[in-house]
Amino acid sequence: MNNAPYIESLIRQKFPILHEEALVKEIAENGTLVSHKAGDIVLEINHYIKSIFLLVDGSVKIIREDEEGNELFLYYLNGAQTCAMALTCCMNDMKSHIRAIAEEDCTIIMVPIKFLDSWMDKYNSWKAFVFQTYNIRFNELLSTIDSIAFMKMDERLYKYLVDKVRATGKKALRVTHQEIAYELNTSREVISRLLKQLEKHGKIALSRNRIDFLDPVL
Repeated sequence: MNNAPYIESLIRQKFPILHEEALVKEIAENGTLVSHKAGDIVLEINHYIKSIFLLVDGSVKIIREDEEGNELFLYYLNGAQTCAMALTCCMNDMKSHIRAIAEEDCTIIMVPIKFLDSWMDKYNSWKAFVFQTYNIRFNELLSTIDSIAFMKMDERLYKYLVDKVRATGKKALRVTHQEIAYELNTSREVISRLLKQLEKHGKIALSRNRIDFLDPVL
């Protein structure tokens, strides 16, 4: 079945920045539509990247890992975005430095990396999209660095929950204390204690493998 017409309609609807007619048709003709369930690994560390992904809907979280296997959450990708770190690895023929995991069920357009260089020369809208991607991710990475360097763990935890709510659009978060601990590179005991403090202050409600975000700020 030829999905090109459907992919073309998705690009027009979800990625208005990619407005050049010839570019839209090239993406539609060469892209592949892929669906992932929440928890699926979209991109793995130390794997060569053969295709860049355009996230149509859903959300994807980006994780960094050290040599000992400790994870650190970096940022979320939402609909109409792609990953700047994946773009960098593609353009430099490097293995992936990050792990991308579907936070929610998501739909992705996979585009072979062989087109990326030529599109930078041929299409101004693609160049603008790539530069916009780098700018957004750069600012988010600065925010992550600031949180690690200047925020106490309770502040980092609250920011983590806020980011997750904004990424998913849901205030009922299906996540364990251990998963949060992995992503913030701390212990489960610390996370459990801080979550109980947030619950005591009326910002969240805790239940088994679920956190309901109650803070009316959002």
